[in-house]
Amino acid sequence: MNMPPRTAEERVAGWGGALSRFAGGTIAYLLLTGLPLRFVPFSALAEWTVLLHSAAGVLSFLPLSVYLFRHWRDYRSDALTPAKVLGWLAFAAVAAAEVSGLWVGGLALFSDRVPRWIRNVHLIPSIAAAVFAVAHLWPLWRRRAASPELAARAARLREGYLAAAVLVPAALLLAAFPAALLHRGPRRAGAFPKDYRMPFGKNRPFAPSLARTENNGALLPEALSGSAGCGASGCHASIYREWSVSAHRWAALDPAFQRVQEEMARQNGPESTRYCGGCHDPISLFSGSKTVFKADLTSDAGMNEGVSCLSCHSVGKADVQGNANYVVHPPERYLFETSPSRAARLVSDFLIRAYPEHHVASLEKRLFKTPEYCAACHKQFVDQEVNNFGWVQLQNQYDNWRKSKWNHPGDPRRTIECRECHMPLLGGPEPSAGDTADYNRAADDGKHRSHRFLGANQYMPALLKLPGGRAQVDLVDRWLHGTYPIPEIASKWANGPAVSLALDAPDHAAAGRPLRVRAIITSNKVGHDYPTGPLDLIQSWVEIEVRDVSGTVVFSSGRSDAKRMIPPGTFLFKAEPVDRYGNLIARHNLWEMVGVRDRRSLFPGYSDVAEYTFPCPSSGGRPAPVRDLVVPDPPAGTLSIEATLHYRKLDQFLVDFLFPGKGLSAPITDLARARAVVRIVPAA
Repeated sequence: MNMPPRTAEERVAGWGGALSRFAGGTIAYLLLTGLPLRFVPFSALAEWTVLLHSAAGVLSFLPLSVYLFRHWRDYRSDALTPAKVLGWLAFAAVAAAEVSGLWVGGLALFSDRVPRWIRNVHLIPSIAAAVFAVAHLWPLWRRRAASPELAARAARLREGYLAAAVLVPAALLLAAFPAALLHRGPRRAGAFPKDYRMPFGKNRPFAPSLARTENNGALLPEALSGSAGCGASGCHASIYREWSVSAHRWAALDPAFQRVQEEMARQNGPESTRYCGGCHDPISLFSGSKTVFKADLTSDAGMNEGVSCLSCHSVGKADVQGNANYVVHPPERYLFETSPSRAARLVSDFLIRAYPEHHVASLEKRLFKTPEYCAACHKQFVDQEVNNFGWVQLQNQYDNWRKSKWNHPGDPRRTIECRECHMPLLGGPEPSAGDTADYNRAADDGKHRSHRFLGANQYMPALLKLPGGRAQVDLVDRWLHGTYPIPEIASKWANGPAVSLALDAPDHAAAGRPLRVRAIITSNKVGHDYPTGPLDLIQSWVEIEVRDVSGTVVFSSGRSDAKRMIPPGTFLFKAEPVDRYGNLIARHNLWEMVGVRDRRSLFPGYSDVAEYTFPCPSSGGRPAPVRDLVVPDPPAGTLSIEATLHYRKLDQFLVDFLFPGKGLSAPITDLARARAVVRIVPAA
């Protein structure tokens, strides 16, 4: 049933209603705090304002709904004037802003993200509400009353309405200031211990590592730690699971690293271990843990997280010089982000999802998608500050790649960069999915880069018994064997294992005559030298075995013994660094290294050959240059030849030195295998 039009007295009285004034003040506050948040810098004050804005929106929903319903009921019978049309538009905009605000808040609280378009759905009606409300109220405010008495009353009531519209927002806005003063969020800046020494200069507190903070000051461990929060929040659970078994995660937890660091500190002093910390243990390095009188040179957070999420995502500058030449600038953390309280972390997660601009801008940079970013750590040298002798190049994956067939500057369709190989695309629910920076990606492709960083580190996840470690080892094995699919770059490289093996042998051989067999090793898919990394401890070698028709082994080379040692004379990819006295560096004591007496590795796309010659025992003359094998005489039908390319991460000698009496051994991966059959015919 339609109600009669409102009288002039009733219209004037509307300015004085308690619900009307509450609605005016609340709507003014929500508009004043919601719209500017898109444009003001990130701060604790802004975060508290987001929280108060969200709380006000929820608490006012029912009263505002009642007010809007009553207002519609009371004025629906009035003539359709321009002011009334603007009022209905303002009504609809406020209702849409309230409902969409609850939608945004619900997603921020109970899901893993709030898509930008949904936040815009909330923003647009909010802007419309501000415009239409002012346009609706302004002519009503200026409307002249029919009598002086009614005009005086209208003026008093409008002043009261205006006071409510000003004082309610002012009170709530001011409430954010003391809250921001009482709790400004997690601190980042730390302090060096009093006994912290800087032997390479006061302006180089982290030397001999080249890593540094923006102001060369110390950081609190929590400035770069807390990776579990990225997964526990429900936002980046997939990426956290991937990272949690990666070589980055256990870079400091690695017991081999810890033993080498211990030995380095014992010989050269604890400050020297900062050289390793920039890449292996940045949390401990920047918090000042690598100093004298520290029994454990790795902090608890550094030990557990190694290269944490923020260790990588806080890097603002990187240099291809290597040795961790990067500058880290930890982002300002959200309120309660590092709190151990579950309730407080819920508030932090809500803020990150509802107010994500700072989170995205501070942690997502184009730099991360470049090979030059990886070069900061994946390129290493020692110089006089480390070995007290002079400069020596160590592993250098970046320049290997830069000079290889995989790099075609300006042509991404032919180039394969670090992340394309080691961080293949994966599907699944992930807020960071999509990317417009890659030529073959889209913002809505539903994929993210794997943070497993698959390479050739298949030992530690199982040794450390990390949750999911066995699966990581299996994936590394598949990656090495070429059975791990990477569809987005499948057309750019060959099928099969990372490094292939082929046998070059004749169809037949005459008994008692020389027979030559070649094992050809080709780097098919590796983007840098194979093997890469510290070649004093990594080994890859060819094992060859020859059997006669009865299955008896008549010759073998490269078969490891019962102690997992590789016999002399094996065709081996490895380096033999030496100290200044010519002694072999065999304990990863790189701080004593001054050069290399022998080095063998494969450049990307290149091949190497292991030759095996089978001379006749009675032929005399110069012996075979590589290895000897006597072809059975009298003829024995056929010889079956099998060659295997092996790989392992740690030299057994080093394992025995680091962990004496433990019976440990790095697993041996059979990377590639080739077979051939040679018929033995009588000599002419």
